[in-house]
Amino acid sequence: MKLLRALSFCLVACTVRAFEVEDFFDRLDNTLTIAAFEDNLRARLSGTIDLEAYHFQQPAPGLIDSNIDNLFNPRLTLFLDAQLGFQIYFFTQSRLDRGFDPSDHDAQIRLDEYALRFTPWEDGRFNLQVGKFATVVGNWVPRHLSWENPFINAPLVYENVTAISDKAAPVSPRNFIGRFDNEKYEFNPVIWGPSYASGISFSGRLGRFDYATEMKNSSLSSRPESWSVTAIGFEHPTFSGRVGFRPNQIWNFGLSASDGPYFRPEAEQTLPPGRDIGDYREFVLGQDVSFASHHLQLWAEFYEARFEVPRVGDADTFAYYLEAKYKFTPQLFGALRWNQQLFGNVSDGTGGQFHWGQDLGRIDVAAGYRFTSHTQLKLQYSFQQETTGPRDDNHLIAAQLTVRF
Repeated sequence: MKLLRALSFCLVACTVRAFEVEDFFDRLDNTLTIAAFEDNLRARLSGTIDLEAYHFQQPAPGLIDSNIDNLFNPRLTLFLDAQLGFQIYFFTQSRLDRGFDPSDHDAQIRLDEYALRFTPWEDGRFNLQVGKFATVVGNWVPRHLSWENPFINAPLVYENVTAISDKAAPVSPRNFIGRFDNEKYEFNPVIWGPSYASGISFSGRLGRFDYATEMKNSSLSSRPESWSVTAIGFEHPTFSGRVGFRPNQIWNFGLSASDGPYFRPEAEQTLPPGRDIGDYREFVLGQDVSFASHHLQLWAEFYEARFEVPRVGDADTFAYYLEAKYKFTPQLFGALRWNQQLFGNVSDGTGGQFHWGQDLGRIDVAAGYRFTSHTQLKLQYSFQQETTGPRDDNHLIAAQLTVRF
């Protein structure tokens, strides 16, 4: 009986404390929101505090940049949203962390996104956006931030580093594979996270169809240092787009495509004589589907990618993932994701062929609990294994506490 009373007291105390925290954030939200000119001008400052902890085997999986097995990765993200009438919208995202991807580096401050959007008609048939913002390709990017993402990391295709390097061309087919044993951050995935490259986009919705197209200063595989126009200009732009179809409120289907050069300017001196950056491109074709009904949500993406590699030829890869999220209660959810990436063959320069990457499979299992509408805890376990070659595997355990305001 005493134990029951003690547990009841703790539950009541935690509930009261949660209401106090909730009230604090509600008052903070009102403080960080301003309105003027009869509500025609509205601006809001918001953000998230993410405290992440990782335990993994070396070499670190994905885009994690750390030589130690246990990594603590805090992050402060601030968002500024401003609306003038229904036509003008402006937003920014700035971050204080140890790097765009989890790392053990020193702290840094960045302006990851900034964009101005013009919507001439209220029905949303057409939007024009200019600035530095996430790619329109696929269906993962709209839910990639920590509060919306059921997992702590990204799907495999957005973070698995391949033998493609945007900084230097290989000197031979054998060198194309052999140099991958060096520092992995010299190389690129098919899509680097949400790809916050700079440029212009057109988007809108027409009945059951929605569309989006963009011209960016760098390719989907480009590293974060390439996304700013001060680093990479528009001499070799990348063009991407997505067309979506919503037959009803439950299903959403999409088709994406992208085409653009993937080398950075410093790579030009390593190219064959008479060739330039524009001669070597990344082609991506993607298909996506999502489903949402009651407590269940499903997502899937399929990507076929080709890199034109100097002195090697076409390097093809296929990657996909299948993801499910189920809400057991309004606060508790679970998520499961299966990822796989397969690599094609390239010429070895002597009439033979070899695999240009090791095929991978990865399973991600996560659980999340929302204590309030402002606090969330996620736990994740991932197991990754090479299905060809040495068949190396990697285990990752991660936790993420998110506070949003």
